[in-house]
Amino acid sequence: MSSETPDTAGAYPRLSAEQIEMLSRRGEKRPVQRDDVLVAEGQRDRDFLVVLSGKVAVIEGYGTPKARVVRVHGPRRFLDELGLLTGQPSFVSMVAQEPGEVLAVPLPALHELVREQPDLGDLILRSFLARRELLIGSITGIKIVGSRFSPDTRRLRELAARNRVPHTWIDLEDDPDAEQLLRRLSISAQDTPVVIWRDRVLRNPSNAELARIAGLRRSHQEDAMCDVVVVGAGPAGLAAAVYGASEGLATVVLDSVATGGQAGTSSRIENYLGFPAGISGADLADRAVVQAKKFGAELNVPVEAVRLEWRGSDQIVHLDDGAQLRTRTVVIATGARYRKLDVPRLGEFEGTSVYYAATFMEAVLCERQPVSVVGGGNSAGQATVFLARHASRVRLIILHDDLNRDMSRYLVDQIERLPNVEVLRHTEVTELIGDDGRLQALGVRDIKTGDRQQIPTTVLFTFIGAQPCTGWLSSSVALDERGYVLTGAQVRTDEEPQPAMLETSRPGVLAVGDVRSGSIKRVASAVGEGSMAVRLIHDHLART
Repeated sequence: MSSETPDTAGAYPRLSAEQIEMLSRRGEKRPVQRDDVLVAEGQRDRDFLVVLSGKVAVIEGYGTPKARVVRVHGPRRFLDELGLLTGQPSFVSMVAQEPGEVLAVPLPALHELVREQPDLGDLILRSFLARRELLIGSITGIKIVGSRFSPDTRRLRELAARNRVPHTWIDLEDDPDAEQLLRRLSISAQDTPVVIWRDRVLRNPSNAELARIAGLRRSHQEDAMCDVVVVGAGPAGLAAAVYGASEGLATVVLDSVATGGQAGTSSRIENYLGFPAGISGADLADRAVVQAKKFGAELNVPVEAVRLEWRGSDQIVHLDDGAQLRTRTVVIATGARYRKLDVPRLGEFEGTSVYYAATFMEAVLCERQPVSVVGGGNSAGQATVFLARHASRVRLIILHDDLNRDMSRYLVDQIERLPNVEVLRHTEVTELIGDDGRLQALGVRDIKTGDRQQIPTTVLFTFIGAQPCTGWLSSSVALDERGYVLTGAQVRTDEEPQPAMLETSRPGVLAVGDVRSGSIKRVASAVGEGSMAVRLIHDHLART
């Protein structure tokens, strides 16, 4: 159980004597006896623990008939995973296997140390990120029981997957044990989907309910005043959170789905400065979340902002649960969502065969299946390259002739080398063909010749341009004709002073990233705007 493989060695490093000595100055040594529970499943508040002597087992379902040892840690190993740093409850228990001693370091003390010793911080963070990936693939975690054809099942699975929560989906259509499990819980198929974790069973829970048991969402203090509320946790919003919190601003971040935004659904970002081997959008988002929380930012997911108004100089952000946040400034970073195909029967297949992101969750559905991708930009290119590793065949459908027109050259080169990828140029989708929510083929038309054909497709991915997520702003700030937020010199006003570069028509409200009119749709530019916004916030606070 403790032997290393190339895939797991980086997740379970041994600390050096010097590193243990540095940690010892910040923590306390505690003796442990066999069967002592050091961390219980579901426990949120806990210390960073290092095994000094003896052995500690990581156990799923401890105390139940299905208890299973996931890992055993020996001397000089540290325990836990990413949830320790992000405030999530532990998805496993950690139990002493034999008498020994552990070092317990409180989280605030750990944060201070890693600021002074960045190499140690990098080691811990890399290990915790790798362990979260291993946990997702190796433990049951939260169980979601439901039909693949249920929109609510899809909703819950997407929330868990997008937020990297360890979970297992039990499909009512294919799993022979699913019906028996529901009977044992006295639940009918009509009451599904259900979410099961430990001793809790939730029948068709809301996103907020699932988020709370997964430790993603906290209760708000409505009477508290924030310095800045960041609405949207994509690269721009997370950059604003990191820089704002690190500079002492009381920072709250909200997102209606998950941290990472559209970038978080990317399997690999290869043209982001500083990552020559590329980085997944989820990994980039996780690192940013840890950074933001380290500096004291409060992140809440999924929480949706539904309205923005003001009282005097205070901005008021109204939330979907009826709560209100008072803040001195707001950063709008809600980004944009992909448009939908204008074809009949689309709603019939959405959530079962038609998707707007290509993550590992969707890839599982594509194993040895023919799939199609619609779109000619980088998102479509990244999805095509990723899905080609799983699907039997991938057809990339674009409206024009030149793949280089809207797609980065490195992606075009990869696509042209893939033997199971076919590019259909100057082609549009005209028809979705299938029954009972199961897609079987696409009807397509060559817009040059008018020729029509059907292509086998069981899963369809669409990336056909975006529309801004600004419906919640209503008449709060000025928008352009397409709904993007106007900023800086774009805002026409006779008032002085004129809005700053990223400032909207409302003083103290800034817009960054893809939601801003005229923005460059790149991760690097979004991060740059998020960091710039903090400087402008300081200027605004100094004036007011």
